Amino acid sequence: MRQVIVFPGEDGYWVAECPSLPGCVSQGSTREDAVENIREAIEAYVAALDEDGIPIPSDTFQAMVVAV
Repeated sequence: MRQVIVFPGEDGYWVAECPSLPGCVSQGSTREDAVENIREAIEAYVAALDEDGIPIPSDTFQAMVVAV
């Protein structure tokens, strides 16, 4: 399980990123597509780390909403 952030991008696509895995970002034409794509990206990212013998970072990201 990983926390992800999903938000509308500037180009009309949805962007999804996994903050606990630096650089693990994906997108999709709908929010659902972006979520499915980030799932695949996370799986590939973790598999690559594992294959290279690199420790997999724990999911320590915490989101907070701040009123401005």
